[in-house]
Amino acid sequence: MHVALRPRSGCLVLCLCLSAFTLLLQSLWVPLEMTRDEPAGRSPEEQGQRGLGFRRMALRLEALSTQVQRLSRERDVSQLTRDDLSLLLQSFRQDQQGLARLVERELKKVSQRLDQLSHHQRHHYQSNTLSPHDDLRLHTGPNERCEVPMDSAYPLCAEKVEFLRARWQSDTCYAFYGVDGTTCSILTYLSQIEDFCPPRLGRNHSALPWHQKAHSQTQQAEIRTTLSPLYEVISRSGPALNFIQSRIERMSERWIHAAVRMRQSSNKTLSTQMRVLLYPGALAGSVGKRFEALVERGGPLGELVQWADLSACLTILGHNLTFSISQQQLHSLVGAAPGRGSCPIQKPLTFDLIYTDYHGLAHLKGAMGLAFLHYRCRFRILDSFGTEPAFNLGTYARSHGYKTLWGSWGLQPMQYMTMFPHTPDNSFLGFVSEEAASEEVREDEPHAFRKERIAVVYGKQDYMWQGKSEYVKVISKELETHATVYQPPALTSNLPSFITNHGLLTQEHFLQLLRRAKVFVGLGFPYEGPAPIEAIALGCVFLQPQFDPPHSSDNNNFYKGKPTTRRISSQHPYAEKFIGKPHVWTVDVTNKTEVREAIRAILRTEVKPFTPREFTCEGMLERVQSYITHQNFCSKSVPTWPPESALRVHLGPLGQSCVSVCQRSSLVCEPALFHHLNSPATFTRLKIGCSSMAKEVNHMFPSYSPWGRQCGLQQEPLLFSCAGSDPSHRRLCPCRDHLPGQVALCPDCF
Repeated sequence: MHVALRPRSGCLVLCLCLSAFTLLLQSLWVPLEMTRDEPAGRSPEEQGQRGLGFRRMALRLEALSTQVQRLSRERDVSQLTRDDLSLLLQSFRQDQQGLARLVERELKKVSQRLDQLSHHQRHHYQSNTLSPHDDLRLHTGPNERCEVPMDSAYPLCAEKVEFLRARWQSDTCYAFYGVDGTTCSILTYLSQIEDFCPPRLGRNHSALPWHQKAHSQTQQAEIRTTLSPLYEVISRSGPALNFIQSRIERMSERWIHAAVRMRQSSNKTLSTQMRVLLYPGALAGSVGKRFEALVERGGPLGELVQWADLSACLTILGHNLTFSISQQQLHSLVGAAPGRGSCPIQKPLTFDLIYTDYHGLAHLKGAMGLAFLHYRCRFRILDSFGTEPAFNLGTYARSHGYKTLWGSWGLQPMQYMTMFPHTPDNSFLGFVSEEAASEEVREDEPHAFRKERIAVVYGKQDYMWQGKSEYVKVISKELETHATVYQPPALTSNLPSFITNHGLLTQEHFLQLLRRAKVFVGLGFPYEGPAPIEAIALGCVFLQPQFDPPHSSDNNNFYKGKPTTRRISSQHPYAEKFIGKPHVWTVDVTNKTEVREAIRAILRTEVKPFTPREFTCEGMLERVQSYITHQNFCSKSVPTWPPESALRVHLGPLGQSCVSVCQRSSLVCEPALFHHLNSPATFTRLKIGCSSMAKEVNHMFPSYSPWGRQCGLQQEPLLFSCAGSDPSHRRLCPCRDHLPGQVALCPDCF
């Protein structure tokens, strides 16, 4: 029986056949973890080399199925004859062993025919519709026919073409660049916007827009004695930005005094003026809305303190700032095409440095697409608690059990900038203590910091007080005890009756209370915030709980999932180790006698206000200036700062990290100096006899194992780690000295 097929019916039959066969082939190779949100254009290295033939055929079938469905809906494809369909359907019934070869040959013919039909329809549509982005689209000639080139210099070209044939509608950015499903438009895109295919004959092929160097500027950054340029880029819009701007305004006089002193300094270092983008991702999008709500209810302000002080610091240092908390504006700032970020940006990045956080890093990745890897050396990540190298390199983290939500970006570890110098693998950014403004006041008014018998408890929310009533009660018998706990409307306070609660205070009123208080009482949480440093700077003694056993990701929910192995011995390790008594007392809060004796000893002691230099305006300006001048993560050469003259090589005992090894000698581990000792010559100089010398990807290396006298060198520079420790390894550690009160800098650093 002979069945007549109308062209439209034939297309539908062909579509069904193609779809079924595509599903069969895809089941042989599509990874289970692939999702529809995954960025387009994944390389075969990521997908695996297995089954490339089936993969390309499946992509071709998926692409053809997509085109046939579209064409069958949009126009009567009368040019596709019954004989053509019969011949193609007959090829599907051939012997299984020859199926792949026949399908490749026949589908190539149909693909070319469908390209012609698609172009004809597109030309008809475009003649009646003008795109607002026509000047950015990459057009092809009206009768152009395109073959996929086979060029050994572009081994991924064919696969990328097949991918886009099937998936070009998965992200609107492809259409924005002129891709319409035809081979010609795809090849134009892959050669002029991405670099997976060779330049097409007869077309100009300049450097990819995001590979071009932006106009270089040689203007020197000059120290400013005004913050006016900063007020122009930060506008009040919500509690978080209100806090940032009010802090900048309140501290402006101190910044200006520091700028004047820096101008007068004979050893100031000139640097090139940078174009800087500040993008606090935690304040953008849906995450930003939740953060804003927390700010109004006594939530964390430490990050906002850092953003305020960083903004002021960069402005004083003479750099040009752009400040944004808008994801939508971020797309335009970096030149990203609309869509989900599958395409690279349209132009060279206009910023020399981008300061952001982990949330902002994800936003940038989504906006920049392929260009993200090209520019990631310019990122600086504000990361309060630090990211150790073992968590930073994705492949290593996954294979060695260090995978967390916050790591695996593969940046240089020094690109992460911490609130305190607790993780030397990262750069210590810090902040400025409120106390610095009081230095001149104390000279004129010697009794300005006379203290009352008052204790202020550090903890703005109810849950922080749970289980601490007996501890606070002991203190209240010696001192009048005050709190600043947020009290929701119409809810009864859960605080003990002997506590005077002021509710959530403004920053100015909170500082006034600290100026009166003798003791600032830590409850154990929040961890490592700026408030204890400011209290000490205002003449308070900080009393805090010790942790036994230390808190870490192994036993504490707060640190669980954070990209660090640090073990926290108290609520504020920096205050405990870098400041200490008489300003900081660390006690067992379950021992009432110890707490009582500590309070009485504090009352007998006269303590003057104290601020480490690194938390003054001058200290932060000095530190950030050095980073901008000397840290170059875009260079392929090994670091040259700090200089080799600062290196002090130490071989640690078994099981100790280089952080501990250097601290034992009152030194600091310096990861930028690792490459100087990562050689057999270092073991020889230390008179270590090695029976073997291995070079591995291991964050414990370089190190020495006495069992078998094995010496290990580091193969992956991103894994040079001050933090790594293991009971079977003696770490080879690069230590250095540091300036008094300025841990980040060494005497040889200038």
